[in-house]
Amino acid sequence: MKKIVFLGCENSHANKFLKYIQEDEKYKDVEVLGVYSDDLEACEKLKETFGVKIMKSYDEAVNEADGIVVTARHGDNHLKYALPYFKKGMTMFIDKPITIKEEDALELVKKAKETGVKLTGGSCIRFDEKLLALKQDADEKKDGETWGGFVRAPLSNDERYGGFFFYSQHLVEAMCTVFGKYPKSVKAFENGSVTTVVFRYENYDVTGTFTLGAWSYFAYRCTQKGIDGGKIFDNMEPSFKAEWDEFYDLLSGGEQTADFKDFISPVFILNAVNNSIKSGKEEPVKTYEV
Repeated sequence: MKKIVFLGCENSHANKFLKYIQEDEKYKDVEVLGVYSDDLEACEKLKETFGVKIMKSYDEAVNEADGIVVTARHGDNHLKYALPYFKKGMTMFIDKPITIKEEDALELVKKAKETGVKLTGGSCIRFDEKLLALKQDADEKKDGETWGGFVRAPLSNDERYGGFFFYSQHLVEAMCTVFGKYPKSVKAFENGSVTTVVFRYENYDVTGTFTLGAWSYFAYRCTQKGIDGGKIFDNMEPSFKAEWDEFYDLLSGGEQTADFKDFISPVFILNAVNNSIKSGKEEPVKTYEV
């Protein structure tokens, strides 16, 4: 059996993943040892729905678990919950935001490299079929070189869960999927319910629009010949399933596909955006090595 725990189970990922385990014969070899959250009510709901054990502490299953699913709403809890579990053969799913602090992101991948832990997670928007089609067009230079782009995604500034960082990785991960993981700098502009960010790449710019209270996603690619794209992520279910399957594959002995440096790049982009919102200036995206 593949033994896993859910750490921080306040969001929909825990429900989705537990439902897959309970209903799909494919995952009959997965045993859920327990769930933990600082929000006891969230645990009790999962216990009532899925019959899972509520753990008394997040490190309770250190000596038993083969994998962990970290789905805490507040990104500052992600490294904290993961730290006791770093050991050879462990598989970790770390939800968005992977971490809030840049130093936590570096510590996460440093520990993973040292111990042979396999990592996956982030925003499941990276599995959206329409977004991946745009990525393929960019990779193949359909209609010529990329001259720019536009991405729109929701924002939630709920301070209980890290404010700006809570929901913003969806936009950044969508942008990174199509246009690359490493913009050079960012400039943010707040205007009412909209925060617009110019992401400056080596040879072009991508505009990102964060929207408060408008839960729609769009992505466009501008080329020498025109503009392509449209609404994305309008059916999230296939993306939820794809990210669970990626975790299950790693748990079953599969090889990690994400480069460690690439995996944490959204953390550094989001910190640059947050810095620009505060300063009103163009801010560099910090470079780093892992």
